[in-house]
Amino acid sequence: MRNHTPELDGHLDELARTPVLLVACDYDGTLAPIVTNPSDARPRAESVVALRTLAGLTDTHVAVISGRSLRDLAVLSRLPSEIHLVGSHGSEFDLGFAHDLPAEIRATHDHLCADITTIATRATGVRVEVKPAGLAVHYREVDPEAVGDLLLAVEGGPSRRQGVHTRHGKMVVELSVVPTSKGHALEILRHQVGATAVLFLGDDLTDEDAFTVLTGPDVGVKIGDGPTAAAHRVNDTMAVAQLLAGLSERRREWVFGFRAPPIERHALLSNRRTVALVTPDARVAWMCHPRADGSSVFAELLGGASAGYFSVGPRVPSTPLGQRYLPGTLTVETRWPGITVVDYLDTAMIVPDGPPRNRNDLVRVITGFRTARVEFAPRLDYARSPTRLKLVDDGLEVLGGADPIVLRSPGVVWEITEEGSHHTARADVELARGPVVLELRCGASHTTDEGPPVIDRKRISDRSWIDWAGRLVVPALAPDAVVRSALTLKALCHEPTGAILAAATTSLPEIIGGVRNWDYRYCWLRDGALTASALTSLGSLDEGLAFLDWLAVLLGSVSGPERLRPVYTILGQELMPEAAITQLSGYAGSRPVRIGNAAEHQLQLDVFGPVVELVERLMNAGATITDAHWMIVESMVQAVEQRWNEPDHGIWEIRLAPRHHVYSKVMCWSTLERAITIANLVHGRARRSWLELRDLIAADVLTQGWKPHLNAFTAAYDGEDLDAASLHVGLSGLVAPHDPRFLGTVHAVELLLRDGPTVYRYRTDDGLPGFEGGFHLCTSWLVEAYHLAGRDEDARALFSQLTDLAGPTGLMSEEYDPATERSLGNYPQAYSHVGIINNAVSLSRTRS
Repeated sequence: MRNHTPELDGHLDELARTPVLLVACDYDGTLAPIVTNPSDARPRAESVVALRTLAGLTDTHVAVISGRSLRDLAVLSRLPSEIHLVGSHGSEFDLGFAHDLPAEIRATHDHLCADITTIATRATGVRVEVKPAGLAVHYREVDPEAVGDLLLAVEGGPSRRQGVHTRHGKMVVELSVVPTSKGHALEILRHQVGATAVLFLGDDLTDEDAFTVLTGPDVGVKIGDGPTAAAHRVNDTMAVAQLLAGLSERRREWVFGFRAPPIERHALLSNRRTVALVTPDARVAWMCHPRADGSSVFAELLGGASAGYFSVGPRVPSTPLGQRYLPGTLTVETRWPGITVVDYLDTAMIVPDGPPRNRNDLVRVITGFRTARVEFAPRLDYARSPTRLKLVDDGLEVLGGADPIVLRSPGVVWEITEEGSHHTARADVELARGPVVLELRCGASHTTDEGPPVIDRKRISDRSWIDWAGRLVVPALAPDAVVRSALTLKALCHEPTGAILAAATTSLPEIIGGVRNWDYRYCWLRDGALTASALTSLGSLDEGLAFLDWLAVLLGSVSGPERLRPVYTILGQELMPEAAITQLSGYAGSRPVRIGNAAEHQLQLDVFGPVVELVERLMNAGATITDAHWMIVESMVQAVEQRWNEPDHGIWEIRLAPRHHVYSKVMCWSTLERAITIANLVHGRARRSWLELRDLIAADVLTQGWKPHLNAFTAAYDGEDLDAASLHVGLSGLVAPHDPRFLGTVHAVELLLRDGPTVYRYRTDDGLPGFEGGFHLCTSWLVEAYHLAGRDEDARALFSQLTDLAGPTGLMSEEYDPATERSLGNYPQAYSHVGIINNAVSLSRTRS
């Protein structure tokens, strides 16, 4: 018999990640070694420490269910109050239990005690333990030859009394005057605490009642020999202590978060269909299939190793020498002495204008002269689907998902281990024999060689990025940051549809350990338009035109443009209902991990302005404005005409009652202003109704959004709270750059919302606990405001501080906490890189 089999270890990993865990166990023979005198039984100190640790963790409950009386159990175990004690095989949940028994049952109990006392005098060594609802006859010290007569006497007399329930344990007969079992007690506890999974450990025959009620993700562990309904077995009480200690460590990691690398130290891979994130030590910690808004293949980023990863590194772990993008590409290189790993998502296998392919290939090329260790641990659907691996010719097949997935790995000898309901494959590869190529083919069912050689595919993939970046018109200021930002935005574009992701991830926290964790793997009309506009300013128009094509199809599916939702899936569909993945611990313990986004049901009136501004910017860049584009402009204006005077949830999607947000009204004004400009250029004049509505909205903003006593435009008409988005009163051109009202708002934002290198969106209660970090896009807005206000030195200084917040590979998250100096929020964030590009373009205009 072995302790802690790999299968048991895997199930303990799953238990550690359940939302609400109940750990329950027997006392004698489980926590405490069996001793000759039951009154000398004391629990192992190691087990007590582990149980106390578990009981102190969030959503983790601990119980000891014993055949002993509750009073006896409490005195002997001396366990703390946070551990539930249940005595008499589940009869006693509190010390006042005996006083609540009806008179007839108490009478039966008295008769039972008298009968057993008489029988006990006939055999030497019998010990009678009286309990509130029964008694126990211990015969561990009785002469073996006398045991048979003793049991016959008990079973032939007291056991046959009406209302007496008998059960046999190890060297003990239990008689109770109430029907009970450890299984029934366990079910009561499960219901009381709302457990989503249960661990029960026991050694006695009476523990089988508990094992038989376990189901689903529950785990039962038998201690010692003998037949059992438990699925697992360990040797003794010391093995129990080791098991509980290991579970407490894993549960603590899950509750408080794994030692996740800083958000900004990840590198992004993309084939413009899906994305992946690679840690500084070459672990693929995040990847979804078939699209970036699909379910995960690897989710270590949000749940630790048990949520799936794909690692390559030295056999003896060590810190890498460094990680970088190959210039002008989305190919990542990670180096150790004697080992280099090159990672990319293959674009060569995607045929332009060819038939749709539900295929994503992650290619990993390992070179050097040392021995490398490879670990392949896919965990499909956020580790909710059992993921099994099967050895096939030249690789592995991944089983358990809707789409076929294989790992082509010619020459690699894999060892597959079982970890709960999942498999993990490991291999050591000798690089002195030549490069090792690993091709993860998501959407393919074969591992045969195909297409051009890997070296050619890498060259094709690299050239697709290099050639695109080479055509950009890059400003003189911060050219490297601009190019990397542009490549990142291009990586967030979904080429088959034209949609643009807001970010590559879900649920990276806006505060570590908090609940401000949202799913950004979708296309917001506002975010997509702003991204496309930024790329247009660098001379790349295709992304904007493709986005407008996507939007045109979307408009054809709604009853009217005023009914557009602010966000859609990449395919232009409504999002699934927002839900929490309770099995994942979250980045650094930040839960819940969410999929979907309830913001799709909000009214956000600002989304129309950026779309019309994109059309105007494309037109100014030389793009032909088609009838479809003009239809989009008219649709955006129609939406504003219908709803501009309604309260909304605003750009920040605050989950409180709608308000009349200043920024939303400004963007409604901008919709009309840009549409009028386009109409004048395309048709020679604009509709009078558009001109009148534009002026009406402007007057409304200037009258109700301006607060003279604050010398600033506020977040909304009905309050005095400040919002960095109100800077757009001047940034949009609604008021002139040197208008005292704009300058006053700039000063207020600087004074109240800026903190060193970052600017907060707002500092008011938004209905959620905790406080978020500063928002990179807001920092970029203040840079623009400084520039418009003639404060170029301040603008350049803040821009320099902003670019310094990028990670080693040049990528930026959504937010930054100046107190902890940590990047926060989803990553990489389109908004942040849009701000870098816009700032560099604006500030460079004054340098010529």
